Amino acid sequence: MNLRRHFALVALAAPLVSMTAQAFTPPPPDIAAKAYFLSDYQSGATLAARDADTRIEPASLTKLMTAYVVFKAIKEGKLKLDQQLTVSAAGMKAGGGSGGSTMFLDPRTPATVDQLIKGMIVQSGNDACVTLAEAIAGNEEVFAQLMNREAQRLGMKNSHFTNSTGLPDPNLYMTTADLGRIAAAIIHDFPEFYPIYSMKDFTFNNIKQGNRNLLLYRDPNVDGMKTGHTASAGYNLVASSKRDGRRVISVVVGTTSDQIRAAESSKLLNWGVQFFDTPKVYSAGQSIATVPVWKGKADSVKAGFLEDRYLTVPKGDAAKIKLDFTSQQPLIAPIAKGQQIGSVKVSLDGKALGDYPVVAIEPVAEAGIFGRAWDAIRLWFKQLFA
Repeated sequence: MNLRRHFALVALAAPLVSMTAQAFTPPPPDIAAKAYFLSDYQSGATLAARDADTRIEPASLTKLMTAYVVFKAIKEGKLKLDQQLTVSAAGMKAGGGSGGSTMFLDPRTPATVDQLIKGMIVQSGNDACVTLAEAIAGNEEVFAQLMNREAQRLGMKNSHFTNSTGLPDPNLYMTTADLGRIAAAIIHDFPEFYPIYSMKDFTFNNIKQGNRNLLLYRDPNVDGMKTGHTASAGYNLVASSKRDGRRVISVVVGTTSDQIRAAESSKLLNWGVQFFDTPKVYSAGQSIATVPVWKGKADSVKAGFLEDRYLTVPKGDAAKIKLDFTSQQPLIAPIAKGQQIGSVKVSLDGKALGDYPVVAIEPVAEAGIFGRAWDAIRLWFKQLFA
């Protein structure tokens, strides 16, 4: 038998409006690009998209995945920021030797991992990518396997990597939806490295290069992330904007110039901020219900979320959100912290917005033999007469 409980939205991050107010959400702007994707970072909701699951050539947007693997290696102690590395012949070839972007590494002069990361992100240096890849995996081919493994773990089902740089390869592809996913993963999993994406320039080997993300110079709310360009891919841009406590992430690919990719990304970001709200409906560790437990040392467990839970709705509609909690019954101990024990169905004006798993925010150990036996008898009678 399911136990149901309804919850009213009491406090939100955005101002509440009259229940009779009608929110106006215009369609997304026309975007002059091959494909695009716009998402809300806090809720993970897709706000607008066109051909979001179509494979595209990412060019240097590939370096978002490269950076993720590098950041993870540092976090796991496999690399240190002050560690010095020397570019190989393969790294030199991938840089200036390929006609691609370079941070002008010199095989006679080592660079620190910290410098290489900035060269990879700000200067889009192919030589930096290969140097980091070889330090982690021995060669770029093995590093690409690590990229693919991480991509699968992150749910990037329509991406495949063959190199760390984004140099053209028929077997290297991503989608705008996957690009939005890896951008959000970097911001969430490695906040200590994210500020590098807002650096407007970086100097190495006495050569100063500016960040190619024009929105960093035009919009104070934009603080990342990455550009990409090849003759076959066109001009690509992943951009992130934080305004009034909200963050939105745009992906625009296949435009015809760096000016157009910036302008079209700006249109998407502004539309996403202007016409949507993302209230926090539950805080991490907040108990939203108490669920009965059978055969446990405690007779109930607190249900909730282990991370803050946000919802994106048309601006002005936050007060209309309805939350309907359903617990799993019978719930039998032992219960582990983080174990799913129910779900919350979210609706707006009768339209379902999503179904979110609710977990135990505390563990419940199994009762002793007599407690389990007594509850087994009680549960049998309860189910018999239900």
